[in-house]
Amino acid sequence: MNAAEIERIVRIGVDHLGVRELRLTGGEPLVRADLLDIVGAIRRNHPDLPISMTTNGVGLDKKAAALKAAGLTRINVSLDSLHEETFTKLTRRPFLNRVLTGIDAAWDAGLGPVKINAVLMRGINDTSAVDLLTWALSKSYELRFIEQMPLDADHGWTRSDMITAADIRKLLSTEYVLSSDPRARDGAPAERFEVRRRVAGTTGHGTESATGELLGTVGIIASVTEPFCADCRRTRITAEGKIMSCLFSREEFDLLGLLRSGASDEELAGRWQDAMWIKPKAHGMDHVGLDAPDFVQPERSMSAIGG
Repeated sequence: MNAAEIERIVRIGVDHLGVRELRLTGGEPLVRADLLDIVGAIRRNHPDLPISMTTNGVGLDKKAAALKAAGLTRINVSLDSLHEETFTKLTRRPFLNRVLTGIDAAWDAGLGPVKINAVLMRGINDTSAVDLLTWALSKSYELRFIEQMPLDADHGWTRSDMITAADIRKLLSTEYVLSSDPRARDGAPAERFEVRRRVAGTTGHGTESATGELLGTVGIIASVTEPFCADCRRTRITAEGKIMSCLFSREEFDLLGLLRSGASDEELAGRWQDAMWIKPKAHGMDHVGLDAPDFVQPERSMSAIGG
């Protein structure tokens, strides 16, 4: 999609279909030369629309202030490890310092709350959970752990190898006490928890764990093992203008082709509605057992769909 086509599709979503928030994803949105123009045009059309962006953070330090000035509201950055060697192994690029600099630049530019997305993988970075949370709390960033989903380019995902939400809570409990955030979830994919440091407390019955002051919150997106499909309110348009009603959908509906054929806004909105009416009630991975035998992984990887 070119910039004008993105602008029109967003306008149809907001004006005709009640879209209340927009997120720009990828691949990697920072590589688009017209990114600032796109953000600026959307902001001019929709002064009150929250506009966020998900990025790998490389080069964000050079664009954060300009993105804020153009109208971007906040930023999500993918970061799975704070250790240089592990980061390089996961991303295949030695750019950890550039990502950290970009995150700090986003905060300084006012693109908050800055959210950090982390995926833990067994035997690779599953020991990093506490370090990531400690760092995020110290910076006032909002960390969200995401269960690894079967959207990898190599199609090597198995449920038996993933770090589940239950595993994440257990890993964090070695240093912290998590309690349910009293705020309403309101359709958000992340279940939020208040975080307090685990400290030694003495009672008349001996020494036991006690909780300290509130340090912040952490989110866990349990897309696989604790799905929230029934409350999902999201719709997704790929870079090629295809509607996906679910990340795991194997059906895509061409909106861009209809747009380029001269369709009216009402016709485009109708196509979009038709695509969403057949949204599946569940993705099919939450079966008993280690692997979901009826689940078929989509051909597109997460990087091709847009995170």
